[in-house]
Amino acid sequence: MARNILVVAELVEGALSPTTAELIGQGTRLADGGSVAVTLLGSGAGGAGSAAFEAGADRVFSGDDAGYDQYNSDQWIAAVTAAAEQHTPEAIFVAQSTVGRDLGPRLAARLNTAVAMDCVNVADDGGALKATRPCYGGNAQATYGFATSPAIATIRAKSFDPIEPRAGASGETVALPALADSRTTIVGRELAEAAGLQITEAPIVVSGGRGLGGPEGFELVEALAAAFGSNRAAVGASRAACDLGWYPVSQQVGLTGKVVTPDLYVAIAISGASQHMAGCSGSKMIIAINRDPEANIFQNAKYGIVGDYKAVLPPLIEAVKAAG
Repeated sequence: MARNILVVAELVEGALSPTTAELIGQGTRLADGGSVAVTLLGSGAGGAGSAAFEAGADRVFSGDDAGYDQYNSDQWIAAVTAAAEQHTPEAIFVAQSTVGRDLGPRLAARLNTAVAMDCVNVADDGGALKATRPCYGGNAQATYGFATSPAIATIRAKSFDPIEPRAGASGETVALPALADSRTTIVGRELAEAAGLQITEAPIVVSGGRGLGGPEGFELVEALAAAFGSNRAAVGASRAACDLGWYPVSQQVGLTGKVVTPDLYVAIAISGASQHMAGCSGSKMIIAINRDPEANIFQNAKYGIVGDYKAVLPPLIEAVKAAG
């Protein structure tokens, strides 16, 4: 069934975010003869158009205006709505990011339709789109259909693979209307700086919890991440550890923090409460290290080590280094 799909892109320093490329890739699989369009908003949008076409897009709606660089819901919704009116999509894909969490519901209200949040899959089921998302703290998955159109879904990073880049591909570029008026004004912004890979993009995430006993425990957690490689691993933390001030809130994994979907998630001294599992249940593999054999984290882990992290981590770090 041919269908038009619209992807709301996010730019990182003027380039397509990895998640945007993933959403475009899945859009091409589901379009089935229809057209995939992308909204590009912010400085560098014009230059990112070629990357969008190579990622699978047929059409680009461009708003190359620095006013879009900082997300403002009124202005972004006006731009995406203008693109939707021209492209008439059956589905709109948005990343499950800080932007997407706000934009998805607002866009659904504007277009008088429904949104499925925090999805890990959107697939064709007999001609109808079905969205799958975790529920019950990540212990189960629910699949939803849509009774209205366009179907809107905010989708976790790494839920799909991008397609093989179409070198030299081109398509139609449409300029969006001028920046809309806004009822709000952004007067300042404070960034939480984090060195190395972002935890939402890292293929390996090593996280520590309250069971570390203090902020010094993160030294071993960071050492294990470093052993995997700074280009592959990032360090996360549970909410309890962040609330105690042991690690930056920007690295918090869980229902009220970041949602991560790495190939490998190493949970160290984390009990595995449902709020934390909601942030990491999409990991392809979970390894748990905890001295409590009854800890809930072991129910979700493929491999578990029962023991004090202070005794377990040093030889594990050496073994990872030896493995290269």
